[in-house]
Amino acid sequence: MSQDGRGGTRTTGSGGGTAARFLARIAVLAVVGSLVVLVLAIGDGGLVVVLAGLLGLVVCAAGVWWFLAHRGAVRLLGALVAVAAPVGVLVLFAHDGLWRTALVLVLSWALALACARAALRRAHPRRRARSFPASRPRHAFLIMNPKSGGGKVGRFGLVDKAEALGARVTVLDPDAPADVAALAREAVADGADLLGVAGGDGTQALVAAVAAEHDLPFLVVSAGTRNHFAMDLGLDRSDPARCLDALTDGEELRIDLGEVGGRPFVNTVSFGVYADVVQRPEYRDDKAGTALTLMPDLLVGEGVRRLDARIDDMTLTSQQALLISNNAYTSPDVLSGGGRRPSLDDGELGVLAIRVEGAAEAADLAVRGSQSSGLTVTTARRVEVTSSVTGDAGSDTSGTSGSDSAPGTGGPGTDDVPGTSDSRTDEIPVAVDGEALRMTTPVVCTLRPGALRVLVPRDRPGVIAPAPRVDWRRLFDLAFGRAVPSVAGQDG
Repeated sequence: MSQDGRGGTRTTGSGGGTAARFLARIAVLAVVGSLVVLVLAIGDGGLVVVLAGLLGLVVCAAGVWWFLAHRGAVRLLGALVAVAAPVGVLVLFAHDGLWRTALVLVLSWALALACARAALRRAHPRRRARSFPASRPRHAFLIMNPKSGGGKVGRFGLVDKAEALGARVTVLDPDAPADVAALAREAVADGADLLGVAGGDGTQALVAAVAAEHDLPFLVVSAGTRNHFAMDLGLDRSDPARCLDALTDGEELRIDLGEVGGRPFVNTVSFGVYADVVQRPEYRDDKAGTALTLMPDLLVGEGVRRLDARIDDMTLTSQQALLISNNAYTSPDVLSGGGRRPSLDDGELGVLAIRVEGAAEAADLAVRGSQSSGLTVTTARRVEVTSSVTGDAGSDTSGTSGSDSAPGTGGPGTDDVPGTSDSRTDEIPVAVDGEALRMTTPVVCTLRPGALRVLVPRDRPGVIAPAPRVDWRRLFDLAFGRAVPSVAGQDG
């Protein structure tokens, strides 16, 4: 492999295309093999395997919906159904001697998907972020939040290590709110030639905006809890001290910076169910318990808030949740804390919207995934969000921001309790990189392409090629097409 003129990757010779075609043919053969096994086993219960598997998935999804959207006996029933459905399918397979057929089908599809992703990754490798040479900063200024990530700043000795490399470090006082953006601007006025943060993504975004404003490089130190931003930059999340290597042996990336209502974000902006939940003060100490307590009211209760969105030229109405990301994630796994962004410089927002009103729609989502009518996955340059409330709107109670928030970085949040009145119907809860905020509608999300210069170490162990979405039409063309597809450029 070598670098192309745009900072991307290209494969020398035809080996990459040949390997891609071979893997694509293996994937197709695995699919055909699974179909052959199914046909041969129809008389011995092969059709029962497929139908039982699909029925188990549908019933399990319905049980999960009842568990989330109801309380009391219905919630208990939902939990039992969600667990009993897959267990019942396995017992059926074992009792009727169908487990061998089921195992062969599962392994065949697993092989097909693995080879399909590998083939598409080789045939259409994603463009790597273009990097630029970087000189060593002389007056680096770092802000460190000692509470982030359960105390990673102290545990990894980040203050001493940064100061040993010549950086000036300000450690935030957890008991004294501080305006981190103001601290960064003061540092710039004092001659800082680099700004950096060891803390959560919300703090990262505020200081990154100051760096972008002054066209200064920005250093990310993965001292937060989840470190989504650091992960997508390829940084080492297990040892945040390695991020400091950028001060002596670094390179620059030009990436996009998101804005929502004039506030910067580096990862995601959430509206709807999640944004409502994180407003509650008890969420910080009991995330799961708070979510389960509120879910029934937020999903099906009276006075439920619904979202309308204008996504470029497309309109969505009555959505329960809306997630806007700084560049698109590879899959909806981001909802459960997974998923990755293959690039941070595509110049587009990722958009994911959900509307599930009942058990049937939950089952449809489980079976059809991104093809379900309840899930919208797209990209956009601009997203405008408004809100409507069914019935009476809720009153407000004070909330706090997430555990990775630096003191003073996020304003106090408020939450709506369905069934009571609220005079501020023009404001909606918004979670910006995990920070609990409220914003006046319409809330506009945009992107500033290439606005942020990020200084990263040359050696970044987290740089991997995310698995592409499996496109079977493209895969068949790759396996049996006359010409070997190009192996350069970006996966479109």
